[in-house]
Amino acid sequence: MEQFELAIIGGGPAGVSAGVYAARKKLKTVFLTFDFESQSAVSENIQNWIGTPSISGADFAKSLENHLKAYAGESLTIKTGVKATDIKKTGTGFTIITTEGEFNAKAILIATGSTRRKLEAKGADIFEHKGLTYCATCDGPLYGDADVVVVGGGNAAFETASQLSAYAKSVTIINRSENFRADAITVEKVLAKPNVKAIKNAVPFEVKGEKFVNGFSYKDAITGEIKDLAVTGIFVEIGLIPSTTFAKNIVELNTGGQIIVDPRTQQTKTPMIWAAGDCTDGLYHQNNISSGDAVKALEDIYINLHTK
Repeated sequence: MEQFELAIIGGGPAGVSAGVYAARKKLKTVFLTFDFESQSAVSENIQNWIGTPSISGADFAKSLENHLKAYAGESLTIKTGVKATDIKKTGTGFTIITTEGEFNAKAILIATGSTRRKLEAKGADIFEHKGLTYCATCDGPLYGDADVVVVGGGNAAFETASQLSAYAKSVTIINRSENFRADAITVEKVLAKPNVKAIKNAVPFEVKGEKFVNGFSYKDAITGEIKDLAVTGIFVEIGLIPSTTFAKNIVELNTGGQIIVDPRTQQTKTPMIWAAGDCTDGLYHQNNISSGDAVKALEDIYINLHTK
């Protein structure tokens, strides 16, 4: 079986950034991914990818793929349609077990990202990307001077509400219980904004609309009454599900399933395994951050492979 210096798992902005840098450093690398569609692939209009004022999610995914494939050949082997299922330690490094066979490498970078926890409400699937979105950073600016809802009660929901308050007419935070999960100081600061309010004990019930969202209804958890809100945007912030199940036997995960890393180097607690992007316990998760963390990891990987 062919031995690689490095295996990169994941085809989003983190994985591709690392792949480009690995190729430029001529590390013998195998790049394993099912496709190049990260969470942002479904966004209508990404406006915060540095250097590109505006790009659709589909075009963003294609640009990542094209950039990586420009380096394929001499030292970079790209395998698509592949899903990792397990990683095992060997005498010379690691064996990555996938749906398309096994691959050996001395070092591994895991960049498999995460998926958004979906809103469970009538009509949510119908109006996804038609007024219901899971990425405020990507789609928020499209809702200038609009009435919008943010579903969730954690820090991410309140940070999204704060961001939206800069251009939305009104922002209503929908929290299904009496207590918020966000930090108290964050809650206080965000709810102090004149165009932001929160509704507690509100269980999402239905997303309404015609071609696009024009309403949202929730069930009062105390009275059972169904109440309606006239909104044109719904932003869902109810958590992420890290794509890390395949790595649970080889690296340490936190209670949320994220890979624990050293933020200085992106190293995991398992020697010669690094991780970057939304699959990690990093404090913030954005495309640009994922890319930067992956480059940071790649620099550290090169040092460990060639100078130590």
